[in-house]
Amino acid sequence: MKWVRFRLKTITEAEDIIISTFYDIGLEGAQIEDKVPLTALEKEQMFVDILPEGPEDDGVAYLNFFVEKQEDGSLKLEDGITTTEELLERVQGELEELKLFLDIGEGTITVDETEDIDWINNWKQYFHQFYIDDILVIPSWENIKPEDSDRMVLHIDPGTAFGTGMHETTQLCIRQLKKYITPETTLLDVGTGSGILAILSLMFGAKHAVGTDLDPCAVEAVAQNCKDNGIDPADFEMMIGNIITEKAIQDKVGYECYDIVVANILADVLVPLTPVICHQLKKGGIYITSGIINDKETTVVEAVKAAGLTVLEVTYQGEWVSVTARREA
Repeated sequence: MKWVRFRLKTITEAEDIIISTFYDIGLEGAQIEDKVPLTALEKEQMFVDILPEGPEDDGVAYLNFFVEKQEDGSLKLEDGITTTEELLERVQGELEELKLFLDIGEGTITVDETEDIDWINNWKQYFHQFYIDDILVIPSWENIKPEDSDRMVLHIDPGTAFGTGMHETTQLCIRQLKKYITPETTLLDVGTGSGILAILSLMFGAKHAVGTDLDPCAVEAVAQNCKDNGIDPADFEMMIGNIITEKAIQDKVGYECYDIVVANILADVLVPLTPVICHQLKKGGIYITSGIINDKETTVVEAVKAAGLTVLEVTYQGEWVSVTARREA
């Protein structure tokens, strides 16, 4: 399959309106290239795992639109068939109209052709093996170095469910889990995602893990990651549903049966979750939370205390916070 790429040089302030305008003429799914850093709130909302340091923002943006090219040379859009020349003329016409009331910067367009685009694999150049303290996290397309042969190894590929271990919040949870897991630990992972926290808990020696998530994609992700890491499927039970609002999920998860509950979720979700999850914890059980941007630390600590839990430790990494607490006997 071949694709025609329309590449527009513009400015960051004009990105959204140009994308919306081009959508109306059949160009969908813009690929954006700019140097605008993510804000703390965007990081919190997106849980970005792969965030390499980039150059300073210069206000310039490139918008790339890809259109499938047919064997006869025509272009296939949602609303019909056109040619490269006709579509380019429409794009240029829309830009001329935008220029009447909007600064779009240079506004130049280049058109080129590319072979089949490997949308799934092209980003692999950005994700490589790394370490979380003494743990090696490695994707399937890389090999373990001889000097790492004695390390604990977590095999994981980034996918549709959140969690590779690169994010600070995940690392904060992992360190706390290592402190409290014993061979008798039964663990509940709320907001399981890829299953990394529960899988590592089992690798640390926990007896059994249960995970809950809102996204059905988590089921397949957990199954694959368990397989890749030699985890017996019987040791990790996965459930889909909202444990905060759905009584059926709460009942299925069970009450007062977990030695540890871990929740790496946004602070605004931890606040309503905490008084609910207390009922799943055993007396004396440990509650480990993260996903907390630093200006939400007080909010979460107060919610934990209001639920009757005792705060044991607050730990930090970058602009992120983890709160560990205990349900008293």
